[in-house]
Amino acid sequence: MNTIFIGIVIFLIVLAIFDLVVGVSNDAVNFLNSAIGAKVASAKVIISIAAVGVFAGAAMSNGMMDVARHGIMMPEYYTFYDVMCVFLAVMITDVILLDIFNTLGMPTSTTVSMVFELLGGAFAIALINILNGATDTAGMPLTLGDLLNTEKALSVILGIFLSVAVAFVLGTLVQWLSRLVFTFTYRVNGRTTDQAGHMGSRALSSLKIGIFSGLATTGILWFLLINGLKSSSVMTPDVKQWINDHTWMLLGGGAIVLSDLMTLLSALRAPVLQGVVLLGTFALAMAFAGNDLVNFVGVPLTGLDAYNDYVAHGAGDAQSFYMKSLMQSAQTPTLYLMLAGLVMVLALIFSKKARNVVKTSVDLSRQDEGDEMFGSSGAARVLVRSSQRCAYTLTRLVPPRIGHWIDSRFNANAALLPEGAAFDLIRAAVNLVLAGVLVAFGTSMKLPLSTTYVTFMVAMGTSLADRAWSRESAVFRITGVLSVIGGWFITAGAAFILCYLIANAIYFGSWIAMVIAIALAIIILIRSNSKKRAEQETDETDRLYDQMNRTVDKGERWLLLKTHIELSALSQLKFVGHCFQQVTDAFLLENYRPLRQATHEIETALKQLKRQRRRHIIGLRKIDPVVALEQNTWYFLTNTSLEQMLYCLKRINDPCREHIGNNFLPASAEVTYTWTGIQGQILDILHQTEIALSSSNISEGKAMIIREQASQLQLILAEHRKQVINMIQRQSVNINSTVTYLNMVQESQQMLSCLRHMLRGFTHLCA
Repeated sequence: MNTIFIGIVIFLIVLAIFDLVVGVSNDAVNFLNSAIGAKVASAKVIISIAAVGVFAGAAMSNGMMDVARHGIMMPEYYTFYDVMCVFLAVMITDVILLDIFNTLGMPTSTTVSMVFELLGGAFAIALINILNGATDTAGMPLTLGDLLNTEKALSVILGIFLSVAVAFVLGTLVQWLSRLVFTFTYRVNGRTTDQAGHMGSRALSSLKIGIFSGLATTGILWFLLINGLKSSSVMTPDVKQWINDHTWMLLGGGAIVLSDLMTLLSALRAPVLQGVVLLGTFALAMAFAGNDLVNFVGVPLTGLDAYNDYVAHGAGDAQSFYMKSLMQSAQTPTLYLMLAGLVMVLALIFSKKARNVVKTSVDLSRQDEGDEMFGSSGAARVLVRSSQRCAYTLTRLVPPRIGHWIDSRFNANAALLPEGAAFDLIRAAVNLVLAGVLVAFGTSMKLPLSTTYVTFMVAMGTSLADRAWSRESAVFRITGVLSVIGGWFITAGAAFILCYLIANAIYFGSWIAMVIAIALAIIILIRSNSKKRAEQETDETDRLYDQMNRTVDKGERWLLLKTHIELSALSQLKFVGHCFQQVTDAFLLENYRPLRQATHEIETALKQLKRQRRRHIIGLRKIDPVVALEQNTWYFLTNTSLEQMLYCLKRINDPCREHIGNNFLPASAEVTYTWTGIQGQILDILHQTEIALSSSNISEGKAMIIREQASQLQLILAEHRKQVINMIQRQSVNINSTVTYLNMVQESQQMLSCLRHMLRGFTHLCA
């Protein structure tokens, strides 16, 4: 059995390294998106600064290890066997959850996972011990209150979920006040952010930026230096007491001195705001490492401590040796923390996923309209309508002159953003400073706040205050926020339940269950890594869209947009051909599963088409107006025709699925034989169109030939439709199957008509 425990400890440490790499890759966007979203420096500079912050935070994160030791469970009443069951269950659950959420494409939080996994595993073992009649040293029966640190667990859970509301409210309030002071057009570094070129007063602008930057820098330095150095030898009890006695003097004096310094630097055209954003990036990276390191290595290192204590004092009896040593605060060797920090830094530098930082939060908080990642939901539509009514009511209560003045401070249309930037330096600074302060404050209170929650909700609050959620995009962005928050709650429930079940299985299954669980985790890890390598292949249309947004040349932008439209149309057309054959074959062969699968695939294709159409319209708005006016008619003809072809597929699939699902009689052999030839001709035309679209320039002559073939086939379908109607009139065929088949023929005829229109529009568009 001792050999199994050694294997478990080694396995936990290996999983810790894996969690460090995956955790940094997934969460790097939390502290990188603001700096890169505002384009304050090159990506290499930003990542280098963040790497230093990550390493420093990891080396100073010792206090957070207590959460894994006795923050959730009371280890003095748990045997070594109990805690190893809990820790193994926690790590196995973490691997399974990560694989599930990656497969579903849903966001998750390492902090919430760790806390609720510990809670679920400890709860399972606690119930077992209570049912077995466990007692304390005085012989009194133990209760859940004795076995679980309910007060601390409740404070941790409340801290995590209250941080969502606190971060959102503070982000909205601070950004709203900041925007009232600065507006969207301010002078910085001797340049203006006004599209009209209005410079404004250098003295007033320098003063405002200096005070703002001084306050922000004071907050960052306070929480980083005081919180970060709390465990160092410099922070003796006398020094800590002196700092506590003179807190307000230090804060006030620091704010005054730094504000004066920043004002002077701003007047000298120094990049003050850029410095604040980079310092905020460092702060948030350090807070992330200090706060989230426990999520990755807290449980494995606690398991190692428990094993060392068991070997030294357990006398080989794992089920009778209690883990009283875990009630003491962690004394993790600095070497372990530095090695963990090194792994995190290497993952940050070399992970391709970490470099692709303009993800969900940037898209949901960008100032202008962009590529919306989410659709609309009923809850989001209700919230938007309710918010509009509340805003209208509040507007009526505000005096008109004050209302007009406030509106003038939020004129985003006059703002001049750097090329490719999602928002300006003011919002980036608020995002980073506020998120860093909140996370560092939680760390100082030994509450493992979710860095993901805090940074995401601060970004959403600041974007809301900046009126980035227009009526055209609000429903999509609120849907995205609700989806992310919903994923968080699912994470909590899934982590608790799954870890509870696995802990029970391991406890009663003993070493056999432990071996099976470890083998299962290894299989999942191998499969997950293989899947990630496949997902790293960049979609060509996404690359073109990013390149189109970065370029400043309108002629080059049009060429990129035209290529993007061609690739999108070709992809949709390939899907039409594949799905058409899949659906029609499934109907004639009475195969229900492909029809059910096609329902989902068609809905996905329609959503993808709408997403690409939004991209194309945004691109048309950014090219030369004369070219856009000439081409938009042909573009909309192409796009609408493709959309109608998808709807033809939907109208074919739905009746076929209902027919086969109800187990009605199949189509007659006569129509099946006739359809085989017609289907082949339709697929041939679709294939010819694919070849024509895949060429760089489709010729008008080739398009005319394909359109003529489609027209001739429409006539054949029309004649065949008449024959089918005559068959129905003779009452010699089954009505249900023949009507369904007749619908398939009619929609195929309509699909060919849409194909002809699409070819006409595409030929002119790409000429």
